Amino acid sequence: MGMEDKHRVIENSHAIWTRRKFLKVAGAAAVAGAVTAAGAVAEGIIPGYFTGNRELRASAFIASVSGYNQDIRGIILSGFRELGIHAEGIKGKKILLKPNLVNPQKHLEHLYTHPLVIRGAVEAFLSMGADEVFVAEASGHGRDSFMDLEESGLADILYEDKIPFVDLNESSVVRAKNLGQTSQLEYFYFPEEVYKADIIVSMAKMKTHHWAGVTLSMKNMFGVMPGIVYGWPKNLLHWAGIDECIYDINATLKPSLAIVDGIVGMEGDGPIMGDPVRSNVIIMGLNSTAVDATCARIMGIDPDKIPYLKYASGNIGPISETNIEQRGETVPGVQKYFRLIESIPAQKRLRL
Repeated sequence: MGMEDKHRVIENSHAIWTRRKFLKVAGAAAVAGAVTAAGAVAEGIIPGYFTGNRELRASAFIASVSGYNQDIRGIILSGFRELGIHAEGIKGKKILLKPNLVNPQKHLEHLYTHPLVIRGAVEAFLSMGADEVFVAEASGHGRDSFMDLEESGLADILYEDKIPFVDLNESSVVRAKNLGQTSQLEYFYFPEEVYKADIIVSMAKMKTHHWAGVTLSMKNMFGVMPGIVYGWPKNLLHWAGIDECIYDINATLKPSLAIVDGIVGMEGDGPIMGDPVRSNVIIMGLNSTAVDATCARIMGIDPDKIPYLKYASGNIGPISETNIEQRGETVPGVQKYFRLIESIPAQKRLRL
C-alpha cells in the first residue's frame, strides 16, 4: 500500500453516536487513538492469514454447546487454549468484536449473533488482560444500528457490562488499496475505528444465504463497510460482485480471529427469511477461511462450491480437510445438514 493510501481519513460531520448516553461516551473513548496501518490488527496473537502457498494449513476449534445458558466464556477460553492463543497476545490490546446483527427481531435468535455469545467473548478477552473490548457494527438493512442493537437484546448486555458500541455506518473513513484485486474496486473505504483496534474478531452467525450460499465469518465482514459510502444494504458491494467483494474485503482488512455462533443457526432462504436450525456448536479459529470451510462441512455444504471460499483457498487460507487441523469436536460428530433451496441459484448443488 502506498503512502498516499495509508491514514487517509475522510471526515464526516454526521454524529456517530446518537443513542444511549453511556454507549455514546464509552464508544468514543474506546476508539480514541492513532490510526494504524492496514494489516497491523493481526499482530500480537498468532498469524492466521497467509499468502502464496497452496499447502497452507490452519486449525479450527469446534465446541459442542447445548444452549446459550452454558458457560460461553469458558468455552471460548478453551478454544483459545486449543488454538495457541495466550495471554501475552491479548494483554493490553484493544479488541473490536464484529457481530452479525442483520435485521434482528426480538426473540428470533436465529437471525443474529446471540448477545450471550458476545458477552462470553467480552469476558474471555477481559479475563486475559485485554485493555478494552468494544462492539462495532454497520447495520446493513436499516439505517439505525442502535435500533438493531435494541432489537437483538444486545443493548441491555452492553449497558449492564459497560461495554461500548460503535455505529460504523456514519464513521469517518480510511481509504485503503484493494489488496484482493478480485472485484473491479480499486479501493475500499473502511471506518477508521477498525484501524484503531489491535485485534478484529468476526463474530458471525451460521446461516445459509440467498446470494452467497452461506454467510459465516468472511461474509460477516461486509458489516464493517459504512452505509454512508456503500449504501443500504451495501448496494455498491453487491453490484461489484458479492463473492469477489467478500474475498477482497477479507484479503485487505485481515480479521485476526473468527468465532461463529452455530448454537442456533438459519437454514433455507437466509440470511433473513430462513428458518431456525439447532446445531449446538461454536466454531473458532485464527483463519477465517479455515473456519468457514469447517462450518460449511458441518452444515452439509461443500466449501469448494462456495465461490468466495474458492477465491480464498491458497491465498488467505485452506479449505481442504487435509489442510485444516480439527480441534475439539469432529465435523462428523456435530454435522447437521442445513436445508437448502434448489430454486435459489446460490444454493443449488452445494451438498457435500
